[in-house]
Amino acid sequence: MAVTLSGRLKQQAQGLGFAACGITGATGDPRWREDLVRFVEAGYHGDMAWLAGRLGVRTDPRTLLPGSRSVIAVARDYGPDISPLEDLKARRHGVISCYARARDYHRVVSKHLKALAAWLVRETACEVRVLVDTAPVMEKPLASRAGIGWQGKHTNLVSRQLGSWFFLGLIVTTANLEADEAEGDHCGSCRKCLDICPTNAFPQPWRLDARRCISYLTIEHKGHIDREFRAAMGNRIFGCDDCLAVCPWNKFARVARDADFLPRPELTRPRLASLATLDDAAFRALFTASAVKRTGRDRFVRNVMIALGNSGDGEAVPVVESRLADPSALVRAMAVWALSRLTPAAYFAAARARHLSSEDDPQVRREWREGSDAR
Repeated sequence: MAVTLSGRLKQQAQGLGFAACGITGATGDPRWREDLVRFVEAGYHGDMAWLAGRLGVRTDPRTLLPGSRSVIAVARDYGPDISPLEDLKARRHGVISCYARARDYHRVVSKHLKALAAWLVRETACEVRVLVDTAPVMEKPLASRAGIGWQGKHTNLVSRQLGSWFFLGLIVTTANLEADEAEGDHCGSCRKCLDICPTNAFPQPWRLDARRCISYLTIEHKGHIDREFRAAMGNRIFGCDDCLAVCPWNKFARVARDADFLPRPELTRPRLASLATLDDAAFRALFTASAVKRTGRDRFVRNVMIALGNSGDGEAVPVVESRLADPSALVRAMAVWALSRLTPAAYFAAARARHLSSEDDPQVRREWREGSDAR
């Protein structure tokens, strides 16, 4: 029996290193829009104003490419060799989310996805648009409908073959391809992902309040991080993998074999005290071709200051003090908080006397006051 176009496409995807490939129609689903509207109306999107805009575009992939008929979803796995939960015990070292310890996945997945799209164009003379987190489209619902997996109670995609450790990419195309069956839910009564969340970011299953999520706070949030969440952040400085790490389906996950997804040693348990000294140039050099680079130096060092405050590392006091004069108020404020956690009351009071008179940022002044009041 001759292999169909869809079958040959999947063979090409496998040859390009994709762990899974599924196809669905390019139509949207009214339920996606309803869910997104409820999410935004509840304020769960936080600073991510881009989620609140262009709802019609975001929930209907046909708006991204006129005449589109199919969406191809692919998965690229990046499983860690050990559980990232073990990294949380090394309090003097920072924890970077597993996906960001290697080469920026946008570049890697996009390169291979473009090759797959080029093959399809040669075969059918169709039009294509390649997406790897680069357009207002709901990747996870589309990938679920294409049979890649299902959205777990933590809202991330889960696969019976790949667990939770994989990236998604999409091709929207005018080619008319045979659609796959959607994947059903296989979470059952399990709620491990909900119960492990250190900041209680899930008001209910399948609903995430991003404002409480450590991944959002350390990556997307542009302002000062509320005192309520700082201790719970522990030594996480970019992202959080807790809800992924405890998923029982990860017993089927494969350790990353793609060289581009192997963790860089300098991004695996880096010393917090060293990261605290990064200026903008050093930050950019360290995180070249890394997803961490997108958060920027100031927000990243802000996160490092919080992690140092949670470290119990008295030897880090000098480097924390050096950040009290940092050009960024985000960093200065969290340096004050870290100092209040690492030093005796008298030491903190003396530091306050030296620095407060020259401080004009209201949040930094508030941190000095609240740090003193907490003694």
